[in-house]
Amino acid sequence: MPESKLFTPVTIPTKAGKGLTLRNRVVLPPMCQYVIDKQDGVPTTWQLAHLGSMAHGGFSLVIAEATAVAAEGRISDRDAGLWNDQQVEAWKPITEYIRSHGAAAGVQLAHAGVKASTYGWLKELEDQGKVGSLSAEDGGWETFTSSAEDLYGLNPGTEMTVEQIASSVQDWSEAAKRADAAGFDLIQIHAAHGYLIHQFLSPLSNKRTDQYGGSFENRTRYLREVVQAIVKVWPEHKALGIRFSGEDWVDGGWRIADTVKIATELYEYGVRAFDLSSAGIGAFHGPTGPGYQVPLAQAVKQALPEDAFVTAVGVITDAVQAEHILVTGQADGVSVGRAALGDPQWPNRAAEQLGAQKSHPPQYWRGRW
Repeated sequence: MPESKLFTPVTIPTKAGKGLTLRNRVVLPPMCQYVIDKQDGVPTTWQLAHLGSMAHGGFSLVIAEATAVAAEGRISDRDAGLWNDQQVEAWKPITEYIRSHGAAAGVQLAHAGVKASTYGWLKELEDQGKVGSLSAEDGGWETFTSSAEDLYGLNPGTEMTVEQIASSVQDWSEAAKRADAAGFDLIQIHAAHGYLIHQFLSPLSNKRTDQYGGSFENRTRYLREVVQAIVKVWPEHKALGIRFSGEDWVDGGWRIADTVKIATELYEYGVRAFDLSSAGIGAFHGPTGPGYQVPLAQAVKQALPEDAFVTAVGVITDAVQAEHILVTGQADGVSVGRAALGDPQWPNRAAEQLGAQKSHPPQYWRGRW
């Protein structure tokens, strides 16, 4: 059997050093967990067990859930954060454990903007009628956004002043410093799914008339300032990535051509890992089905230099399907999320199917793959 592309090691370049080498090309994308009952943003043993099991399962890069750069940027009051040093200390044993089982540890830094202060998206809460924006009685807080647009069915957000935008950029910078101190190998900037950066990018949600709205140059200004601020403080030997919604799937919205354009600019700043999702502004109007977002990754891959690491995501559930995406040059790696929740050993099972070497702990040698 020919060597599997999916299980060929790959190196994400960095500004200095030899880069971040991954043992294969199967990435665990960030998935919100909503488990922090103390509402303090401090990760718990759940994150250790959840993310550690994915390292056991053979993932090469394990990216922690959307982790807020500021308390008001949490999607829910049960989200993880990196806005204080207590959170840093709690993340340290988690990143150490992930690496001890052969995977790299990444974190998705995020700010939800107007999509903050919600109950989160857990079925148990939905069954109690707790959906949408947190009520004042349950501790809801004021949210901030690019411009006040009613696109989400949530409490309206407050349009950020220029001064608040500058303060927010500093929050991203400080969170990046803490991510380094916590031991993360890679930062993924969350610019997708209708959260704050995407709220600035999309013409559907950004109606500003100042230097942060209107033209492509202005709508991407906040993102570029965030990236530049992170680059200044993120160690040059560590990898930097971003997750985009490649398409809003709505006429007049953010399009794949816009994504390609800004991706090439951010590559020049030092971003080398690009993960392509889609939508998040208003109702979903896009395609569905296995691999429905892969063409977005392919468009970005074709536009970037060869050393960029571009990953596809979206109903990628089968080993042969994932292998096909790579061997046909549509992406450099795949992000497998929901399938991993049902089977943390997904990469090891895929390796068995494709005739590649598995990465399970020695204690699991009796496992039936």
